[in-house]
Amino acid sequence: MCPVRRTKLIILATGILLAVAAVLTFASSAAARRWMTSPHRVAATTTAESGSRPTQESSPKPSTSPSQVTSVSAAIGLRPGAVSPSAAGIAAAEAVLPKLTPLQLAGQRVIYSYPGLTPPRQLLWLISHGQAAGVIFFTENVGTTAHLRAVVRELNLADASRSNPVHLPLLLMTDQEGGIVRRLPGAPRLSAKQVGLATHPWAAATDAGNGAGANLRGVGLNVNLAPVLDVYRKPGNFIDQYGRSFSNSAVKVAKLGSLYAAAEQRRGVAATVKHFPGLGAAATSQNTDLRPVTLRLPLSSIRSVDELPYKSAVAGRTKLVMLSWAIYPALDRSRPAGLSARIVQGELRQRLGFAGVTITDALEAGALRPFGSIGHRATLAAGAGMDLLLCGVRDYHEGYDAMRALAYAYQHGALNARSFKAAAERVIALRATLPR
Repeated sequence: MCPVRRTKLIILATGILLAVAAVLTFASSAAARRWMTSPHRVAATTTAESGSRPTQESSPKPSTSPSQVTSVSAAIGLRPGAVSPSAAGIAAAEAVLPKLTPLQLAGQRVIYSYPGLTPPRQLLWLISHGQAAGVIFFTENVGTTAHLRAVVRELNLADASRSNPVHLPLLLMTDQEGGIVRRLPGAPRLSAKQVGLATHPWAAATDAGNGAGANLRGVGLNVNLAPVLDVYRKPGNFIDQYGRSFSNSAVKVAKLGSLYAAAEQRRGVAATVKHFPGLGAAATSQNTDLRPVTLRLPLSSIRSVDELPYKSAVAGRTKLVMLSWAIYPALDRSRPAGLSARIVQGELRQRLGFAGVTITDALEAGALRPFGSIGHRATLAAGAGMDLLLCGVRDYHEGYDAMRALAYAYQHGALNARSFKAAAERVIALRATLPR
């Protein structure tokens, strides 16, 4: 073959190859663009991609059609015959569940937080699209009473959006224990310890619960993360040093805690007893907010002392129980209570018969440092049987990451689908029983 003809053929072949490569590149890029802009991408991405978050320019879209979620019994995982303290809301929850996408289903299990006095627009978007169960308020979120009421109205307006299939009261919560642990100004002014030492402690506990309930309802909140049912062991230890325990007597804690919880629930505020199975034995430095904590108590002591007040709480139809992040080797050698199915489902659900809503302590706690990312912690907690995940770092991104991880685990079979839906149903039932 002559050199000129050979050169022409080479040029022609090279051109063909370049054209084919260009077509393939274009097709690949087009597919990538379709994927990136698909409304299904939010739930289909892996938890490793949780850095992709909503911005003011681009908010997350619901992931899949509502038909993928069907109703189940809210009693799944509960002791046979156990009665939910939010039983009146179960029918409403069953009606809502089939309307949800998997991402919305996951969002019904997440409590968000934010910094400062103004809720970010992205959080309002999540609420208005059914991707939030509620919000926790800290002192930095509370300005004047008028300001907080205005914020609550803004959140409720987002919740009433046509884009939200769950037109039920948001869970708007805070820690208003009394004493120094108060996010709002005003009642209850006495600490749990002062209530326990009062001349008439039964009346003081009822007054404290009434005060907490009236205070929260006055600004539009409907869940109090109180009272504390920890039975302190030594004066000045972790729970006693701030006056957060009613007594070192389990019987007295049971009585006072029940009176406090019942009083605030009569005011329309759901009570949350904490920190199951109990932090009363924690030493002064054993703060689960800061570091891992192990409480090496005999099983007999846990059940006869620490868990005793919860029997009264269950009998009194307290609506929520918060679990501790401490490890209790007598119950589970390796996992904190809130990540342990043996404790959540075994001790609390089956042994004590609690049928209400379980809620974690803050997911960002130092005690959970060995358990990886927020998404991984959220998935472990849900797998253990926790209904609500509390994201308290004052950044809505934390709750968004938890929701994304839950949706992914639900859709890909890493979490039991029926148990997942039952947990969401219990949360929605709780919402249905509360005032807006």
